[in-house]
Amino acid sequence: MLDFILLDSGGWASDFFSWFCENANYWFVFIFMTIESSFIPFPSELVVPPAAYLALQEGSTMNIYMVVVFASLGAMAGAFVNYYLAMWLGRPIIYRFANSRLGHICLLDQSKVENAEQYFDKHGAISTFIGRLIPCIRQLISIPAGLARMNVAKFALFTALGAVIWNIALAVVGFVLTTIPGIETTEELLAKVEEYNHYLTYAGLAIGGLCVLFILWNIFKPKK
Repeated sequence: MLDFILLDSGGWASDFFSWFCENANYWFVFIFMTIESSFIPFPSELVVPPAAYLALQEGSTMNIYMVVVFASLGAMAGAFVNYYLAMWLGRPIIYRFANSRLGHICLLDQSKVENAEQYFDKHGAISTFIGRLIPCIRQLISIPAGLARMNVAKFALFTALGAVIWNIALAVVGFVLTTIPGIETTEELLAKVEEYNHYLTYAGLAIGGLCVLFILWNIFKPKK
């Protein structure tokens, strides 16, 4: 559960969360979601839920639907960073980076890249959609897609679908938080985001599982 580990990792998250709540706008949503979707570890839960929450406050200059749009565009941009880096650099350099000190600073190692590759090999192109909904896989699934030189249009479509669903789920968390009384400080808001992050993890796994079942049903359903 990479996102939860980062979200619960200490003072930096609280400091960033407070800063973001004070300065949130569409471009910051885009920039930080681009970072989140690339190989740089950064939890999307620190961006979309508070942005959606703030968008629903009286007098806000943001709109919750546009928060989802910019978050999804950022996720797409970050995914393409991983895709093209993997395609251009190739497997040996990607693995060398994952095992380097800088790779470890980015919370990468060979086993994580291998897991993402195995997931991609097992589920095929659709894994770029399902993988966007699964913690620990979401940020890395674009790497094996790039290594396999997956069709760019298909990669973009599946990545966009997964990113939009995930960001809608994050925005729903922001909406739900507006219905909870007693949230007056950014620390209280962050605590609620941390609490609901557990449910996001389970929801992502459930949606991914349902997608796999639907795909299998279409493959094996009786022919008319």
